Amino acid sequence: MSSRGSLMFLLHAHLPYVNHPEDSAFLEENWFFEAVVETYVPIISVLERLAAEGIRPGVTISISPTLGAMLENEALEDKLGLYVGSRLELLEKELERAQDEPALLKTVKLYQKLYTDAADLMHKYSGDLITPLKALQHAGQIEIIITSATHAVLPLLARPEAVRAQLAAAAEDYEDRFNRKPSGFWLPECAYEPRLNSYLKLSGFNYTFTESHAVDSVPGQAPNGVYSPYRTANGVGLFARDADSSREVWSSKTGYPGDPAYREFYRDLGYDGDYESLRPYFGSDGIRRPLGLKYHRITGQDADLASKQLYDPDAALARVEAHASDFLARRMKQTEDFYASRGTGPLIVSCYDAELFGHWWFEGPAFLEAVIRKIRTERLPLQFVTPSEYLNSCQEPVEISPGISSWGENGYFDPWVNESNDFIYPAVYAATDKMIETANRFRNQDLSIVSSRALNQAARETLLSQSSDWAFLIYIGSHAEYAKGRLEAHAANAMRLLGEVIEKRVDEQALAALEKQNSVFPRLDFRVFASVSKF
Repeated sequence: MSSRGSLMFLLHAHLPYVNHPEDSAFLEENWFFEAVVETYVPIISVLERLAAEGIRPGVTISISPTLGAMLENEALEDKLGLYVGSRLELLEKELERAQDEPALLKTVKLYQKLYTDAADLMHKYSGDLITPLKALQHAGQIEIIITSATHAVLPLLARPEAVRAQLAAAAEDYEDRFNRKPSGFWLPECAYEPRLNSYLKLSGFNYTFTESHAVDSVPGQAPNGVYSPYRTANGVGLFARDADSSREVWSSKTGYPGDPAYREFYRDLGYDGDYESLRPYFGSDGIRRPLGLKYHRITGQDADLASKQLYDPDAALARVEAHASDFLARRMKQTEDFYASRGTGPLIVSCYDAELFGHWWFEGPAFLEAVIRKIRTERLPLQFVTPSEYLNSCQEPVEISPGISSWGENGYFDPWVNESNDFIYPAVYAATDKMIETANRFRNQDLSIVSSRALNQAARETLLSQSSDWAFLIYIGSHAEYAKGRLEAHAANAMRLLGEVIEKRVDEQALAALEKQNSVFPRLDFRVFASVSKF
């Protein structure tokens, strides 16, 4: 059946750079381990399985440079292997404990398969999960794009040099990792403002994504609303997120993830289980922490954690099938309505954080697979497309001037600059200003190897201080002290290194320690922060 409409699924995979080689069990490194086991491995497995069966997934994945660096960090790979091994060890004990509880036993076996699959995939690719993604892209099964170097909210960077540095470092990082130039760029937090157009173009990006109200705010310019691509005056392609399809999958209150049959995220064995038997699986501090083994279901929106009922994997999978069918029925309704009024098919752009699938919404990878399969098996007049192939096949997009926008609460950067976290920006801006000033001072000088290393590391620290994650964690009150400490440390590191270079007294031992801990962007040149000549 010929296609009446096109679906563009974008999964934005990102974590802040967390690497603590000095600690064997650092709490925040678990963010990475959990995301690998619950999100990245299951998604890779879904994509490989579909491709092997001749079903092209056609999804787009944005991989942040910080996540890419963590996936390629050998020390973190070793820790990840230990993490998976410890969970498999614990699950052996849990299997024995659950022998007389059939309902619990079924879920324990599900987790055993989850962690075994993770161990098997890691072994298959020698711990390098970038390799299967590269292979899928090379085979035309998916498209991989990039975001800014450290996921900075670009409109909040006051200096143009800082925006250019974020984009240039990201483009170079992508080319090093995927052996090709990136075509597309995911705006961190979907944060857009018009001055970004020129930086995107100069950095070689062909297209980007915006929130829906960036287009809806200029209705006279955008005749098809969010249902077709557009372009800026300088030719950068624009795709606008469809709010309806995003809300159905994203919202835990009104969307699919809130279904009573689905796994409850916030009730964890780390808090429920016997302390003495679980003590070996906590950190060196012995404090209870989530262990990633969650045996209960949502049960109901008003049910407190103590009253949650045991999870039933079979019941959850039945709901996955129902929700996949409902999702596609809604997309068909959108398609038919648009086709009836315009005589052409819409492009429906659905954008999500990748970590929603598996980590937050445990059943998410199964939902993604079911949606893709049902289009094939039910012969629906819909097709999955990637941004580049759509732009290559469609008519020249209409030129528009999108409005300032972001996703998140209120739609205009509020979660990243508000009364709870605005205190962070003076330190970030001071480090950025000093970095630009010093880059301009030394960019044409012959420097010693140590001075060059220090300046390059200062550039890394400056980029890391600009991450959107620190402001957001402070805003939501989750790991806020860690976020505040990270931001302040990166800004202070940059200022100290720059001062040492200027005063010609670089502490080589401290520099080496920073190079080991914050080892992102190995080819970064500090001159990326230099001002562009006006002549």
